[in-house]
Amino acid sequence: MAPESGPGAIARPLSGYRIVELGSLPAGAYAARLFADFGAEVIKVEPPGGDPIRAFPPMIDAKTGGWFAYLNYGKKSVTTDSVDLDALLSSAQVLIDSTGRDHSAHPHLVAVDLSWFGRSGPYRDFKATDAMCRALAGFVQLIGPEEGPPLTLPDYQSAIMGGLAAFIPAMTALLGRQSRTWEVSVHEATVALAEYQAIEAWATGRQKRWGFNRFTPTYPMGVYRCRQGWIGITIVTPAQWISFCDLMGMPELGRDPDHVMGGERLVRADALEARFVPRFLDRTAEEWFALGLELRLPFAIVPDMQQVLTWPVFRNRNAIVPITIGDRTVEAPGSPFHLTATPANFGGRVPEPGEHNALCRPERSEGPGATSEGVLWSEREVLRFAQDDKKPLAGLRIIDLSMGWAGPICTRNLADLGADVIKIEACGYPDWWRGVDNRIETVTQRLYEKSHRFNIMNRGKRAITLDLTVPQGVALAKALVKSADAVIENYSAEVLRKFGLDYPELIKVNPSLVMVSMAAFGSTGPWKDTRAYGSTLEQGSGLPGVAGRPDDPPIMNHLAFGDAVGGLNACSSMLIALLHRKNTGQGQFIDLSQVQCMLPFAAAWAIEQSAVGRVTPRAGNRHPLYKPHGVFPSAGTDKWVFVAATDDAMWRALAQIVGWTGSRAAEDEIECAVAAWTCQRSADEAMDILQNAGVVAGAVRHPIELIDDPHLEARGFWQWIERAHVGRHPQPSPPYRVSGAPVAVTTPAPTLGQHNDEVLGNVLGLSKAEIERLLREGVIGTDALPPAQRKARAITG
Repeated sequence: MAPESGPGAIARPLSGYRIVELGSLPAGAYAARLFADFGAEVIKVEPPGGDPIRAFPPMIDAKTGGWFAYLNYGKKSVTTDSVDLDALLSSAQVLIDSTGRDHSAHPHLVAVDLSWFGRSGPYRDFKATDAMCRALAGFVQLIGPEEGPPLTLPDYQSAIMGGLAAFIPAMTALLGRQSRTWEVSVHEATVALAEYQAIEAWATGRQKRWGFNRFTPTYPMGVYRCRQGWIGITIVTPAQWISFCDLMGMPELGRDPDHVMGGERLVRADALEARFVPRFLDRTAEEWFALGLELRLPFAIVPDMQQVLTWPVFRNRNAIVPITIGDRTVEAPGSPFHLTATPANFGGRVPEPGEHNALCRPERSEGPGATSEGVLWSEREVLRFAQDDKKPLAGLRIIDLSMGWAGPICTRNLADLGADVIKIEACGYPDWWRGVDNRIETVTQRLYEKSHRFNIMNRGKRAITLDLTVPQGVALAKALVKSADAVIENYSAEVLRKFGLDYPELIKVNPSLVMVSMAAFGSTGPWKDTRAYGSTLEQGSGLPGVAGRPDDPPIMNHLAFGDAVGGLNACSSMLIALLHRKNTGQGQFIDLSQVQCMLPFAAAWAIEQSAVGRVTPRAGNRHPLYKPHGVFPSAGTDKWVFVAATDDAMWRALAQIVGWTGSRAAEDEIECAVAAWTCQRSADEAMDILQNAGVVAGAVRHPIELIDDPHLEARGFWQWIERAHVGRHPQPSPPYRVSGAPVAVTTPAPTLGQHNDEVLGNVLGLSKAEIERLLREGVIGTDALPPAQRKARAITG
């Protein structure tokens, strides 16, 4: 491994940037650590006794918890009683702040004002925990047994989403050289995981909780016991269902017209599972996974935490890194941003509180564009950029070869921030999120133009069609790449190589290109050809094994957890590479593993496994530190409210409200008392009463309830726009905003091939006659081809 400094040292793309972190919100700590991973000097400002999160479980030693260690390795620490904060901020370029501080005295800064619920709206001052935030964000209601209660992981999830949501706008401001303050809501960042289900429920009707590892709109998708270990499977398309049934020895079911689509199979899940679940006991999880690879089926071995730490597929990518805590070294997931030319630091050390008080000085003269006063940009530039209302990524062009959820949510963020995103599809193989039903009515009724999930992921983009199975289509794609800044794709590893559009071929036409590839386990290694959906990515991360109650099977925590997560990691890593390209002229390949992108959500358990050789047993909705902590019934059918007491004052207030006079140690009895009180009130009434008393409480929102959520409505989160074929529909805002107003959503998702003439004519300079010839020859088009006309060489992803 190359050294961090000295001869042969690896260039770190954020070296020379100073980041100051204020506050104790875990999302802020994660955002700041992402900067540290790539060479930025991150100075964490703590109270004299240290950040309270240092004492958060799982504990590694008497002073430091594994969660704090994961969020803060590679940083410096100063304490508020020993540092001139104003002088320190004057020397910084970025501030990550969860204290609500006024930043106006430092207009040169890229500042991120991070909070649980934003600085406006009825939830603004709510007491919160990670699980409560997820409950209000629609992330909990659909998980767990059909009869309830919904099940939630105790912690560590919204923090990662909020950290990514803070990192993205901060990086775009550096890239666009704009000093401004971004307001970021962890709640809205978490809604990104539920917005797909919210829009689908809004369009098609309310979804239900189907039980363990069952989700609308497809089936089978779950985790099943094998002769040894557990296998995760996801079957979506009709072709996959046929192959799966053949593999399981039930070919007649694969060809049954009542089982073509996932929704049709889901309503028959009990009967179908009676047929195939016992068959999984015939082989080990490894054997089933090997068969899935061979048949191109989305299978994943569901690992435990020891396997996460030791699997070669992770260790060979440096996905597991050493973290030094005092005189101990433990292992944990490292940065998921796999930049091949400028890789992340390989682990790091966790600072003691105030360890760098004597070393951190405001003066700073090194770094990209820094001055002797430590300001990144000159005073004239600071004033100009502070007054510039232009979107920070204006002028960048991104070629989007991705489909589904993961890649498109990456490019949606880039488009929201001003980039020109050109989406390439094919008439014979449109984006599969337009629909996977190949029956003829899908084409004749243009159902592929009526997919609301496609519409929310692809707003603000231009779309063209190119048949990449013919040389003309490939040549046109390369011509677009020639003038682009970046390309993103999320096909399986061999697809673009087959068409001559992989990175080694594309840099022949654009040597400074940044390209992001998003295979499940990366583009190399024995598992590079793994077929995957967002569910597969969670299954392969080990997270299901730490969720649920002691006797439950491993539990998936979302329909497709890994999709949004992979997309936000792709966006973040691309921005780092683009900033490095801007400063050096060097492009690079980003070999993202979407399973690796899920590992931060399991990091606390992985560190615990490394430190003590085991993980704390599962405890359902209970928390290792807070009592009580859980999901309780409220008035109405399948209505629930989350409640937690996180300190003694909260406990006293809660006990008085519910009439509890016994010991806090009697957790079973306390939960019964809380449930007896909550079930007499609506979820919102219980939430309001408890919050007014200073107790953490949040209604467990169904995703469809997010559309009318009073807080999101007050913040203008849902923006309503018109689109052909679907009319007026809601679009979710990004979780970051400027001056209190959401980033405007004005351009709907494109129809198939909508911008063929505009892009081919204006960008590539083709004449009208040349475009008409391409249309006649079927290289481009605006109508999806009927199944019978789709070419045998259509792309498979």
